Amino acid sequence: MATPGHRERAAPPRRRGTELVLVLLALAVFALGLAMAGLQIDGRVPRELPLYVGVVAAGALTLHTALRAVAPWADPLVLPLATALNGLGLTVIWGLHRADDPGAAEADRQLVWTAIGAAACLTVLLAVRRPARLQRYPYLTAAAGLVLILLPVLPVIGVEVFGARRWIAVGGYTVQPSEFAGILLIVFLAAYLGAKRDVLALAARQIRVRGVKVFTLPRMRHFGPVVAAWGFALLLLVGTRDLGTSLVLFSVFLAMLYTATARKSWVGIGLAMFFTGASAAYLMFWHVRQRVAIWIDPFAPEVYSAGGGGYQVGQGLFALADGGLFGTGFGRGRAEDVFASDSDLVLVSIGEKLGLLGLAAVLLLLALLSGRGFAIALGARDPFLKLMLTGFAFLMAFQVFVVLGGVTALIPLTGLTTPFLAAGGSSLIANWIGLGLWLRVSDTVRRPAPAAGPGEDPTEAMRLEGPGRRPRGVSPSTRATPRR
Repeated sequence: MATPGHRERAAPPRRRGTELVLVLLALAVFALGLAMAGLQIDGRVPRELPLYVGVVAAGALTLHTALRAVAPWADPLVLPLATALNGLGLTVIWGLHRADDPGAAEADRQLVWTAIGAAACLTVLLAVRRPARLQRYPYLTAAAGLVLILLPVLPVIGVEVFGARRWIAVGGYTVQPSEFAGILLIVFLAAYLGAKRDVLALAARQIRVRGVKVFTLPRMRHFGPVVAAWGFALLLLVGTRDLGTSLVLFSVFLAMLYTATARKSWVGIGLAMFFTGASAAYLMFWHVRQRVAIWIDPFAPEVYSAGGGGYQVGQGLFALADGGLFGTGFGRGRAEDVFASDSDLVLVSIGEKLGLLGLAAVLLLLALLSGRGFAIALGARDPFLKLMLTGFAFLMAFQVFVVLGGVTALIPLTGLTTPFLAAGGSSLIANWIGLGLWLRVSDTVRRPAPAAGPGEDPTEAMRLEGPGRRPRGVSPSTRATPRR
């Protein structure tokens, strides 16, 4: 029986059976889509269908089995949504390259990245039993993230492609370390802001004009370390001309800062800093001015040329228009001839092949996945877990917004990839690693508190999302019950 003033949290259903049904449904949609793509291009079902479906099914079902064993309370919608998006991305990449290359080697590589990503997700599930322990070494985590961003600058392994130096060459393959650095930097920021949120929110300096408070400024002795680490990361990204990633990470920083402190004025100051930095980048870098010129008028003669950025954006807009409501299907249309149609412009390819309805369905899946991340964050009582999941969910949502805005000429094209859909191993593996953390945190958040035994304090029996240790100097009788 609960003591007065204490409410027991009802245990949510595990819904692992629901997850299995949804995973099987996602695999069936993937198999049907790949079969339809083969029929439209070659007039027959692809010979690769059993291999592709088998590899994706093996990864998804292995993760589902692992969740039953080690994280039974994990969110049941996250894995099926990721499986559906990954399968759809594989279908689009296979269809784009099959029309021009009978071997479709790019799709085979993406299948390998899918298997590695599922294995990485499984590793996270098995290794990170208590996700709150990730906050123990924030500065070491920040240092590791900065090292990853710095790797492409090194003269031996760094690779420059299309004016940007964001890749390193490893064994004949290229890896984009900033995709993995983003995960580490979000963990660092969540750990630091979670520990300092009260100091940052309360010990702020008020700026008044004639006795009226206008806005507040953080005290740099508390705010300095996070600004230094995040600012150095952004400077490195700008130096390597990875401006898209720097834009997304800065936006994630503002979102997590507001979540931790609820200070609107700080977000305003951050936006002012962003526009100042963007103006400086426009003046300093030629390719930034080129992107802005393409955005303003992609059909201008000086930027619209075969192989140029204006041509890429213009042809992408034409491809979206050709898709209409129901799409052109695979083997028809112009998306196959558009540069980076399987990576930067994969949403354009989906819009052309599947039409407006298909593109809207894909965006709905992405919105549902990011929405599940925000829902998990809202349910977390531990500040670190709440901030970390907020950062990951906002990273996905804002990344989709930037990609979609770029291909529709709403904002300048940045060269970012769409989560789980775009071709490329770094992005896909990083997404699966982040998904493993999502599942682990959701299991911690949704797991019910154990019932108190006879004569036991119910608050002491609760299983909190922390490492399981009481603060020093605080006895069980004086520790406050967590707010709900």
